[in-house]
Amino acid sequence: MELKGEYRIPAPRERVWDMLNDPQVLRECIPGCESLEGSPDEGFKARVTTKVGPVKATFNGEVSLENRNPPESYTISGEGKGGVAGFAKGGADMNLAEDGSDTVLTYKVDAQVGGKLAQLGSRLIDSTAKKLADQFFASFAEKASAPVAETVGQRIEEVVHEVEEVVHDVEEEVEAKAAMGFLGGPIVWGMLAILAVLLVIFIAT
Repeated sequence: MELKGEYRIPAPRERVWDMLNDPQVLRECIPGCESLEGSPDEGFKARVTTKVGPVKATFNGEVSLENRNPPESYTISGEGKGGVAGFAKGGADMNLAEDGSDTVLTYKVDAQVGGKLAQLGSRLIDSTAKKLADQFFASFAEKASAPVAETVGQRIEEVVHEVEEVVHDVEEEVEAKAAMGFLGGPIVWGMLAILAVLLVIFIAT
């Protein structure tokens, strides 16, 4: 199977490169991705559930990045196994080119499939792969073009919400124990002060 494409992303090339190497961003953009862990240096491990025609399967795969030339290009090599559904393995060359304030991403994939997937026919496999690629890059472009200030603001709101939930849980636990004579006021406020410091640290990062 051979597949190639080109996408214009409304963001600087350095930002696009950083996001393409960010496991959290990739996990949120890959259709059907249930988990993705690792790093550009050590490679990634992913678990993805997808459907090709009548065949639905969960693939466990490993991917490595080679020939890295930041922030311009790299080669992706990997293999995914979907049990009785079959497997897919191969590689892809990806390039990033500056075009004004935008980034033009081009890729070329050369892959092989086996098992039930291979019995579905190349046309169905190619169209499904293209559809998944379009979904990924549409989601990725949306994230990459989001204002940095908005992204940071969203993260701060998320952290504040998380800390508020923790504070609420701690307050309930402390009140319960205080009622039993185990904890007093100074300890309660001490714990809340620690949580406040953690909030400041989260926001700073």
